[in-house]
Amino acid sequence: MTGPASEGAVLRGPRVWLRAFVGFYPPRERTAAQLDPVSKFLFSARSVILVISVQAAVIAGLLAAADGRFNAVSFVLVLVGFVTAHAISNLSNDYFGHRRGHDTPDSPRIRYTIHPIASGVLDAQSLLVGLAILAAIGTAIAAYFWIVRGLPAVGYSLAGLALLYLYDAAPRPLKSLGLGEVAAFVVWGPLMVGGGYYAITGRSSLTAFLAAVPYGLGVMSILIGKHIDQAEFDRTHGQRTLPVILGERRARALTRAVIAAMYVAVVALIAAEHLTPFVALVALALPRAGRALAVIGRPKPLTPPSGYVGWPLWYHRVALVHNRLFGWLYIAGLAIGAIPTGFRPG
Repeated sequence: MTGPASEGAVLRGPRVWLRAFVGFYPPRERTAAQLDPVSKFLFSARSVILVISVQAAVIAGLLAAADGRFNAVSFVLVLVGFVTAHAISNLSNDYFGHRRGHDTPDSPRIRYTIHPIASGVLDAQSLLVGLAILAAIGTAIAAYFWIVRGLPAVGYSLAGLALLYLYDAAPRPLKSLGLGEVAAFVVWGPLMVGGGYYAITGRSSLTAFLAAVPYGLGVMSILIGKHIDQAEFDRTHGQRTLPVILGERRARALTRAVIAAMYVAVVALIAAEHLTPFVALVALALPRAGRALAVIGRPKPLTPPSGYVGWPLWYHRVALVHNRLFGWLYIAGLAIGAIPTGFRPG
């Protein structure tokens, strides 16, 4: 999907599906009419960002493995459950954004990639059917963990459901109260990693909750960056995200501080022996972190560079690219540290 497609050509198959998960959002000229049904769904669900839920699940699994409590079936269900919940969040955000009139033709959401309703990929009824199917999968997984892990698993599931609803679907959503960014930290940090560890092992772990902090901060940086990119539009449409409340300069300073805190947290966790020294592999992401800090430290350009994909997203993209590498290196360090224990069933 890097070169121009011939007019009317259908873009289909595994290569296009894989493209939905890697890189960044596709150019807008990749119209809905050019995509096969699977590709339409994957791009509509913004699958490129689903990697953060995959990484959170893998982190939980590796922490379980390091404690000699890894359970393959539970891990797979956690992974599928996290990705399903994230896809529901993305699609429901688009449904409510379109329904409330936020996703207008001039909105950043419409401009940077395919919108499931506004781009004509799905009508509202089809989107609701898709959400219902995903919800059924998520409910079945939650019911399984309720049976095998008991009431605490229900608590984690209900907490995730509550935050999913409160983020963008509630009458006064967290997103418009300046709390959406904090909610992202909680969900992709302690809730997914700490809760995922419990679902895999049947036990709670202080280390799992603490190890969730660096990764949760990374996800938070992605969302703050995105909301800075959208701040002017959000301000004029009554969306009081954290960058709207703080103003651009302070929001950019906060994003830089959050990125720096990811590495400070790793050092502190290694020093406190909650993580093995192998997790210091994240230092290999420092050059990319430096680029992110440099870009976020400067005002956004008025127009995108030639060939830039995903405009008007700017700070969001550099934060996402950094966090993706940080996440894989964090995972690699955890995996090496787990080797002596191995992946014995819990």
